[in-house]
Parts: sequence; structure tokens; C-alpha cells
Amino acid sequence: MASTGRRTCPLAVVQERYEASNGLPLKLTPVNTKKGVVRVHTDLNIRFSAASICHQSTAWKLDNYDEWTKQWFVTTNGVEGNPGPETTNNWFKIEKFEDKYKLVFCPTVCQHCKVMCKDIGIFVDAKGVRRLALSSVPLKVMFKKA
Repeated sequence: MASTGRRTCPLAVVQERYEASNGLPLKLTPVNTKKGVVRVHTDLNIRFSAASICHQSTAWKLDNYDEWTKQWFVTTNGVEGNPGPETTNNWFKIEKFEDKYKLVFCPTVCQHCKVMCKDIGIFVDAKGVRRLALSSVPLKVMFKKA
């Protein structure tokens, strides 16, 4: 999590500067919480387990389109649960990618909603901050129990 640009909150979801870093712990919550297991191709909410300097949710969401950078960024202050048209920007998926995984924005929690489907990758801003954003080049990720 990091503040970027002129605004402090919501925080941007960013990649650690050093790839060897584990980053902050996450909580992944599938749309069907009764199953208790996170599976690939399943809608899920992602949130940081760590506290934030903002008095807002640490749940991830796809933020509004940024006209300046021409990017769709992943930020915090998302809504957990409550699948439907009002929360489509809060749902992500994990998919197998080569020998690891990738994150995808392609929510299916609203059957009649028109949504775009794209991989989550990295956009390096003018200050060198590696922000998560929609991309044609997916960010390869792996998970380990916190």
C-alpha cells in the first residue's frame, strides 16, 4: 500500500521495490465463503491484513479510469462481500499462469453487468512506483501461508 500523486487515500496497491520481499499479508475471501477454500477462476475479494494510515477499508478495488496515465489502477477502500452490480469493481480472480499464478479482473458476480476482463500487471509511474493496474502483461504471483 502506498499513497501516490496528489491524493493520500485511498492507497494504491503497489509491488514492493525488491522482488525478494514477501510484501504485506493478504486475506483472500471467495464469493462463496461456505466452501472455505480459494480456488482458481473463482470471484474473490482481496484485502491487506495490515492496518492502513487511511481510515478506510484495505480491500482492493479497481478504481476509476485515470485520464492522466490512461490506466485502470487497483486501490484500496473496496467493499468486501455483497456480490452484485454495486460491487463488481471489488472482485478479482486467481488463474494459473505458467509455473505460478496471475491475478485477473473479470468479475462474474453480476450476470447482467457488462465488465471488461483483463490481467493485473504493473504500471511504473513517473516516480518509479510499481502500481498494480490492468495490463496485457500479467504479473506472475505466488502465494504462501502467512
